Amino acid sequence: MKVAIVIASVGRPVELARWVDHARRQTLTPSEIIFSIASDADLPAGFADPSVKVLRGPKGSCHQRNSGLDALTSAPDVVAFFDDDYVPSRRCIEGIAAVFTAHPDLVGTSGQLLADGIHSAGVDYETATTMVEAYDAEDPPIDTSLIKAMGTYGCNMAFRCAAIGDVRFDEKLPLYAWQEDVDFSRRLRSRGRVERTHGFVGVHQGVKGGRSPGLRLGYSQVANPLYLIRKGTMAPSDALWLMMRNVGSNHVKAFTPEPWVDRKGRVAGNWRAVKDLLTGKLRPDRILDF
Repeated sequence: MKVAIVIASVGRPVELARWVDHARRQTLTPSEIIFSIASDADLPAGFADPSVKVLRGPKGSCHQRNSGLDALTSAPDVVAFFDDDYVPSRRCIEGIAAVFTAHPDLVGTSGQLLADGIHSAGVDYETATTMVEAYDAEDPPIDTSLIKAMGTYGCNMAFRCAAIGDVRFDEKLPLYAWQEDVDFSRRLRSRGRVERTHGFVGVHQGVKGGRSPGLRLGYSQVANPLYLIRKGTMAPSDALWLMMRNVGSNHVKAFTPEPWVDRKGRVAGNWRAVKDLLTGKLRPDRILDF
């Protein structure tokens, strides 16, 4: 089974370049590796590696991932999307292949995270590497069992190419494209199963550089779930819970915010979205205006 890798990245040249070494460590070599970036500044100066195809285009997670899909040339069975700050186990690609081989009806999945720094100050690279190396040293058998899931998680997700067909990430969700992973995977559910697995493993560092400013993310926390309700890829109950959890957290923590989170900006974005909702102007791409 051939597994290709696509990584959409903006503003993290150090993390992105590390993927050359990550790929070389794999027990199953990826059929191809694509870096989809917005400008040369997203790569280290002078970066050149024959094992990597570099694409340049408009900034935006959905557009960059779609560009990667459209540029695949190795006719892979599976395409894996990783965040640039994801540190994989050496058997990550082998595990992806094993899971999709074991479940012919599986169309999308996300793996096991040894740690996820997205909800904290982040996991530094040395710590992430140590955790992954300790896991690899134990050399556990690949667990191909599946676990029920609402959708995939964007930092580490893989899809069967035959099931993707003409489905693409929704470019009406701009820039960081909050919840685009859920939207994409749920649109594939009519073609097979979308579940979680422990079959491939890694650490998501949760690097803070390169993320959307608080105002934009706060707006997306309201606008994007409501948009996905209209599309039919998110149940109203799920969207309401998601919005209440994030909007509530922003307001509660705005007085004593974490150093790495722009809570006041998110609160301002939440209320700007509410205003646009009441005036009929609410759209995910409104964040391009501010």
